[in-house]
Amino acid sequence: MVIDLSTVPVSQGTGYPPPFRDAVAGRSRQRLGNAAGLTNFGVNLTTLAPGAQSALRHWHSHQDEFIYLISGELVLVTDEGETLLTPGMMAGFAAGVANGHHLINRSGAIATYLEIGDRTPGDRAEYPDDDLLALPKTEGGHYFTHRNGQTY
Repeated sequence: MVIDLSTVPVSQGTGYPPPFRDAVAGRSRQRLGNAAGLTNFGVNLTTLAPGAQSALRHWHSHQDEFIYLISGELVLVTDEGETLLTPGMMAGFAAGVANGHHLINRSGAIATYLEIGDRTPGDRAEYPDDDLLALPKTEGGHYFTHRNGQTY
């Protein structure tokens, strides 16, 4: 299926509970996988404004992730430290590897990248720097709790 990018809606919201929503202000996504009708994996064209970050630092129990930088500069933050990414660079994050990661735009220009991830059910996301867990719902999707299990 051919996709006309101009017809794919731009999403700027987040599912994070209120204490964490500001962390991704300046992030926008176009859900290309959804536009193509894909069900096994998602593909997002994601843009980060200067100062924005992709997500809270996190890792997934069941889902793989992959990113490819198209334009701009981003800093990848993992347990190993920080790595500057420039156009053409990529990174992958295997499911079940407890190495939190996210991207930060510390430059003065917009950065754009492709974000690809699978949609394996039962996924749990952990956020090592925050009192936050994303837990799977029986019917699909997820909900957020504190580490002690109390919901947000």
